[in-house]
Amino acid sequence: MEETIELKQIIGMIKKRLVLILSVTAIVTLIAALYSFFITTPVYESSTQILVSKTEEENVYNINELQTDLKLINTYNVIITSPRILDIVKEELSLSMSSAELKNKIQVRSEADSKVISLIVQDAQHNVAVAIANTTANVFQREIGNLMNVDNVSILSVATTLENPQPVKPNALLNTMIGLVLGVMMGTGLALLLEYFDNTIKTTNDIEQHLQLPVLGSVVNMDDDKTKHINMKRNFMQRSGGTSLG
Repeated sequence: MEETIELKQIIGMIKKRLVLILSVTAIVTLIAALYSFFITTPVYESSTQILVSKTEEENVYNINELQTDLKLINTYNVIITSPRILDIVKEELSLSMSSAELKNKIQVRSEADSKVISLIVQDAQHNVAVAIANTTANVFQREIGNLMNVDNVSILSVATTLENPQPVKPNALLNTMIGLVLGVMMGTGLALLLEYFDNTIKTTNDIEQHLQLPVLGSVVNMDDDKTKHINMKRNFMQRSGGTSLG
């Protein structure tokens, strides 16, 4: 029974501060939407794939083949984003950024149970992302032979420029929905917090609840028009010899 009363009190507090909750929700949702659609810079993504094949000398299968391939691919993943490769990419594309900044734009991922390496690039300009992905793959394919004396890397797929590319970040709709949920939580929390610290007496119910005393009567707050009406009625009764205000 106690839990039911507490739940009713919470619902009553929410209803009492409903305007505040809706206002906070609207403000937070609007901020999230404005940030996602107009403030933050959209980021585009492009990718290419590299295939690591066997050399002629490696065509004989052995028991350590899987482990050897895994180590080789992991080594290639590190080399792709090394300064040796990225410095050449910067020079060919005339990029005004450091190798570290360029590396942060590139994600190298090995596809599960395969010898395919995915090269994923994110940039504020779609055409730049495409150029970085393709140039990095080409430079790696060209330079890996000089670095490791191998010729087992080929380009499986190239990045292409789209007519109407869609940014991968930010997800404006998702951010707006998160803002909506966050706004409801913040508004409700603020409403309950204000209600918790509000110890003023406003109604007869507050007196009964906080003081545990019965209310015998109350004084009505009358406006000026109603006061004038009562005074006129009192004067009329006095002139007519009456004693009651009716």
